[in-house]
Order: sequence, then structure tokens, then C-alpha cells
Amino acid sequence: MSSASRRGFLAGAAAAGIFPAANIARAQQSYPAGLTVKFIVGFPAGGAQDIVGRAIADRLGARWNVPTVIENVAGAGGNLGMDRVAKGPTDGTQICIIPPGIATNQYLYARMPFDPEKDIVPLGMVASVPNLLCVRKDLPVNSVADLIAYAKANPGKLNYASSGVGTTVHLSAELFKRMTGVDMVHVAYRGSAPALNDLVGQNVDLMFDNISSIIGQARAGAVKPLGITLLKRSTLAPEYPPIAETVPDYDTTSWTGVGVRAGTPKEICDKIEADTQTICRDPLLRQPLAVLVAETIGMNAADATAYIASERKKWGKLITDLKVRVD
Repeated sequence: MSSASRRGFLAGAAAAGIFPAANIARAQQSYPAGLTVKFIVGFPAGGAQDIVGRAIADRLGARWNVPTVIENVAGAGGNLGMDRVAKGPTDGTQICIIPPGIATNQYLYARMPFDPEKDIVPLGMVASVPNLLCVRKDLPVNSVADLIAYAKANPGKLNYASSGVGTTVHLSAELFKRMTGVDMVHVAYRGSAPALNDLVGQNVDLMFDNISSIIGQARAGAVKPLGITLLKRSTLAPEYPPIAETVPDYDTTSWTGVGVRAGTPKEICDKIEADTQTICRDPLLRQPLAVLVAETIGMNAADATAYIASERKKWGKLITDLKVRVD
């Protein structure tokens, strides 16, 4: 589209009421000059989504030479934060740090305060964090194959901890159960820390925890690691074999993207998308993410949208089949 055509389209859209006139004027300027940009994280400070979100805000703020603010709007598996963006401004001053819940929550919650498929536009995928399957250190298994054999010989006797119903930690275990045919009992906790404490204390048998949370205990020998939830070995933690070597096609991750409210002008979306891809090549972003054992992705808007759609298809069927619900 030529500059003249784009201006005509934007002006017409403003006249039609599609975009507020103030947003159109701002989009035609050099976004985000002179603005303060808020990054909305749907989880408490200190967690993986928050840490990744802060790293993204830091690098985009430096690139744009504008102040950035992290706003933690925690609750309902990230729904409250996403809802804030879905009902917020369309001038690019609010950017959503998109969690996996954008693909799963519509199946987990009876009511959603926003439409995750229509109200938020994904503009890029920044990072992914695999889970690490660990068992209590005295469980008599030393590999994924051992665990499957042990579980089949002892149906319903093993229990697995999770950080809560519907989390990637929980769903990773349920996918493992479905793909291997084992029977294990779910023990849900309020967060990863108490679940991991009980695994270290040998009060539960195993856990598919975010590797960022559990790798310290795994490397220290407090828990016994069996495999990583990737199709191939992680370059950041190559000592752990993929579960997929034993369970073909098994693949789960927690991931983080960026997005804005639907209706945000294309020029602003294009700018955020392009600059997000640029910072994903920046060592100043990649290095702090590597500490979390988070792989930097740098996926563009189209690929991020397609990936989220594939995640909805994958997890939606599992959640629906199992009738998993969050009260």
C-alpha cells in the first residue's frame, strides 16, 4: 500500500469510527516518540513471565528511547492481565506479555472476560521455556522408559505435583499420561514453589516443572531429572535427554509473546513486530533469558498467530476430553 493509499485508508477508518482519530494521528507519527509504554504481565512479580516481560520492556524501551512500566495484573491464569489489554487503549501504549493461557484458558474457564481469539493481536513470540521431568530421588527409576514401566506395574500408585490446575506443568503431565497410557494421580498446589518443596521432601513422586524453577535442585541432586519436554536437546541444558526419544512427538513448553489490543493501527503493530524481532537477536536480551534456560525465538506476527492456533488445537482437545476446569 502506498503512503497516499495508507493515509486514505486510515482517514477513512477514522471517519468510519474503526479507529479513534487520536490514535490515527499518533500512528502517523514516529511511534512511540514521547510516550510511556506499559507492559502488562498477568502474573506476580518474580515469576518466569514477569522476568521475561521485564527483559522485553527493557530492550524495547532502550531501542525506542522511551520510559517503560511493568504492570503486574495477576490472576485467573493470566486472564486479568490479558483482559486489561483487551479493554485498554489502541494507541500502542499498552503491550500484552502474552502467556500460554491465551491458547488454553478458553477451555479451562467457564466464562472468559474477553475473546482471546479476537481481542488481542499477537505480534511476536519471544521466548520458550521447556519443562523438566523430575522424580523424587529415591524413586527406583533412572530413565523415562523406567518410569513408564514402573507406572504401568503400579497403576494409580504414583502421584505427580503441579503448580495448579490448567498450568503447563499440569497439562504436560496429562499429555504424558495420554501418550504413554500410564495412570498417575494429580496433586495440585498453589504455585511451583510449594510443589517443588514437596518433591524435594519426597512427599510426591514426580513433577513436570518449568526448567527455570527446578534446574537448581536437579543439578544439585535434590531431585532426579529424567528428561526435558522438547523434541531435541536444549542448547542451554544439553545434559537432559528429550522425553521424545522415548515418547515420540512429545513436546511441551511454556512460552512468552507480545501483543496489543485488536484495532491498534497497522503502523504501530508493524513497528512493535519489527522491533521485537530485532531485540530477539540482541545479546542483552538473550543472555538474561539464557539464565532461565529460556530459548529466544524471535517469531514474527504471522508465525506467532499460527503457533497459538496450533496450541489451541493441541491443548483444547486434551482439556475438553479430560473435562479439566478451573473454578
